[in-house]
Amino acid sequence: MSADALQLPEDPIVAPVLEIVRAEESAAVANHSLRSYLFARLLARHEELVVAERTLFAACVLHDIGLTARGNGNQRFEVDGADAADSLLTPLGVPAAERALIWEAIALHTSGGIAERRGPLAYLTRSGVGIDFGRGSAVITEEQAVAIHAAYPRLAMASSLVDAVVVQAEANPAKAAPYTFAGDLLRERRAGETGLERAAAAGRWGG
Repeated sequence: MSADALQLPEDPIVAPVLEIVRAEESAAVANHSLRSYLFARLLARHEELVVAERTLFAACVLHDIGLTARGNGNQRFEVDGADAADSLLTPLGVPAAERALIWEAIALHTSGGIAERRGPLAYLTRSGVGIDFGRGSAVITEEQAVAIHAAYPRLAMASSLVDAVVVQAEANPAKAAPYTFAGDLLRERRAGETGLERAAAAGRWGG
């Protein structure tokens, strides 16, 4: 059961995507992205939702690519990340219709109440990310959790993720407009610890 929890798709895009994520994201953020996929995959199985493994892998594992130099443009990091993922997946042969679903899932992964209504991929991507922060984690067994965290340690994920968002936002205010996810993190971090970090620390997995 624990080995099955770590299974990645058998698809040609997997190796190049992993290579890019591991090279360009911090280890903490890269591990978060992979855990998000594994949690989303287990949730899909639990809820009997049908979604292509490759598509779910790409959406989850690339959901924070906007926090890299490759994805750092002048839009919200979620949208920059969706654009970067689309550019990355195009030469790997992923069809346009599939890339459109991945784009939407990445762009909406911080948009609660919207992602959940945009089909199984957007729902599972946001939910996988949420489970890695401890939200809705009851569907993950302790055996699965231990195996996933042993393979992909947390490494102070919450603070590392907030740091990456805040660094971009401080350098380019266009990326942190009022009432956006990045804007809220920037405002909170300037005052001290963010609510996201506190919630993660208090959650099932810790920060």
